[in-house]
Amino acid sequence: MADSVIRVLLVDDHQVVRRGLRTFLEVQPDIEVVGEAGDGDEGVRRAEELLPDVILMDVKMPGTDGIGALRKLRESGSKARVLVVTSFTEQRTVVPALRAGAAGYLHKDVDPDALAGAIRSVHAGHVLLQPEVADALLSQEGAGSGHGRGNALTEREREVLSLIADGRSNREIARALVLSEKTVKTHVSNVLMKLDVSDRTQAALWAVRHGIG
Repeated sequence: MADSVIRVLLVDDHQVVRRGLRTFLEVQPDIEVVGEAGDGDEGVRRAEELLPDVILMDVKMPGTDGIGALRKLRESGSKARVLVVTSFTEQRTVVPALRAGAAGYLHKDVDPDALAGAIRSVHAGHVLLQPEVADALLSQEGAGSGHGRGNALTEREREVLSLIADGRSNREIARALVLSEKTVKTHVSNVLMKLDVSDRTQAALWAVRHGIG
């Protein structure tokens, strides 16, 4: 059963927040808090030492903030999925966090049970946002513009997009659709181009917003 436990690292500059998160998460049978950090740099160091599965990360912290830490984690090749838990849901904060590699973005007032579910979801490979956060991010595309982009997708591309939204890798998509990885890579490129998005996370968010997946 030990292999099924999700190892979580808490990164927040407020000790009371970390304590509250730890207190709740420690009663979850499938979640283990393996460490804490009070700023971005310490979070990156602890991630390298502890190899957590999921990192709960605040955005606004002294020194290296959450965005900087996300970039450093990506540069270091960290496999941890980062779930941003913060008080800031403005577009100017959400967009850089997701582009830096966050797998999810939640407000700090999230229900505790929903937080545990979010940890399980991002650990399983999903992209997870609260509705108001998705709205803040996707408002960039302009009101009503999204559905028209979706109409340009072929049926196969919609299948690929659905699997992207489910957190599948190219290899997993190839296996599911009985295609070569090269063909899947081409489909993914076409999806990104037709939706006018820059990466798989943006495509997944588009899919969630428009009921695909």
